[in-house]
Amino acid sequence: MKRILFLGSKEIGLFCLKHLFNNRKLYEIEIIGVIPSDNKSSDFIKAFSNKNNLKISTLSNFNKLDNVDLIISVQYDKILKSEHINKVSQYAVNLHMAPLPEYRGCNQFSFAIINEETEFGTTLHLMNEGIDSGDILFERRFKIDKNINVFELLNITIKESKKLFKDNIKKIIHNEIDPISQDSLNKKSYFYSRKDIKKIKEINLDWDSKKIQKYLRATMMPGFSQPFFYMEGKKIFFQNNNCND
Repeated sequence: MKRILFLGSKEIGLFCLKHLFNNRKLYEIEIIGVIPSDNKSSDFIKAFSNKNNLKISTLSNFNKLDNVDLIISVQYDKILKSEHINKVSQYAVNLHMAPLPEYRGCNQFSFAIINEETEFGTTLHLMNEGIDSGDILFERRFKIDKNINVFELLNITIKESKKLFKDNIKKIIHNEIDPISQDSLNKKSYFYSRKDIKKIKEINLDWDSKKIQKYLRATMMPGFSQPFFYMEGKKIFFQNNNCND
């Protein structure tokens, strides 16, 4: 019986936690704790955990947990340190909703559009002290349309990430893996932090129309601040969510 600590947030995190919980007998696992991210995107995970008597903990209380075999992290918002990773008897695994090693860090969807990628992906990888730099375990890659917008790319990646998790988590739990070093792939790698998204939301109206539309497709996300431009010293936000027009 493998003892699993789950870390996560957002819809995809809730999906993965439910999948583990519903298949705990099949996978021969016990979920010994759930550490949600410290934001509202974790409310559904907290509610599910409370309903099903799963112990909610925090990263600061991690060392109080005994006999952790695996960490499963899905959209968790903090970087684990060596003291966390080394406490696990088997390994720590992260679901990163982007292809590796090409897109590490945050806001991968927006920058893939800006970089005019024709392919995207989602990855299950081992965690280390770096950011999204651990060995690759499993991945799914898929073609994307040249006119895709960030909301569409996010939803496609969520769908593919669910498939990736369902198809491979049992193999990970039972150590049926063959890790691949990211460095061995010799691919170009980008790293983006949360602050980088702010830099691409300012639109210059002197750009050609193709570039403007590309940046709008990359940054117009429902529920977040919209891209903007300055006119006569005033900051004006774009309002049209159909950024292909």
